[in-house]
Amino acid sequence: MAKLNIAPTKSNFLSMKRQLAFAEEGYDLLEQKRQILIFELMGRLARADEVELKVAESLHRAHAALGEATLDIGSEALDRAALGANPNFELKLAAQHLMGLTIPRVTFRANPAGVPFGVGGTSANTDLARRRFVELLPLLAELAELQNAVLQLARELRKTQRRCNALSKIFIPSYRETLAYIAGTLEERERESLNILKIIRDRLAEPAGR
Repeated sequence: MAKLNIAPTKSNFLSMKRQLAFAEEGYDLLEQKRQILIFELMGRLARADEVELKVAESLHRAHAALGEATLDIGSEALDRAALGANPNFELKLAAQHLMGLTIPRVTFRANPAGVPFGVGGTSANTDLARRRFVELLPLLAELAELQNAVLQLARELRKTQRRCNALSKIFIPSYRETLAYIAGTLEERERESLNILKIIRDRLAEPAGR
């Protein structure tokens, strides 16, 4: 790693030591953040996989009930019944904060409703299909929240990883090499000064007239 192009002076040496300490502290903090992001990301990925399976199962059951309802009353009657339905759902978005990120929190609630369809022209399977699709909605809301969080956490993790790499592989090694160079140069200068002082002292100590 190439050293920085600065003059080898004591003031620069002290300044570089402060910068190195700051960079090392920043790296430690970023590494802690990286570990937390990995933990949060892996947890949400695992949960998203679970919810995806539940969504697939619930969707299969809902479509099965819809198919039975279609056989009972026909697709046209089912379309008319769907147009007359009165859904009463509530979807809320809130913010949750994590490591500098703002991740939407999705909450779905189905409020109690009266008769979902008209009194005639439907079947028990029609009500079952509606109920199963309604049961699917909270899972879809949770899955949307998890997928959004996974994307944001993954982006932040990549950004944090790049910063960690820059500090550990570029900046910190450059600072250390520069400090070693300055320290070596200052020591060499000090040895030269001591040698010069010794020569001067020896000459001054020589008897007069020699």
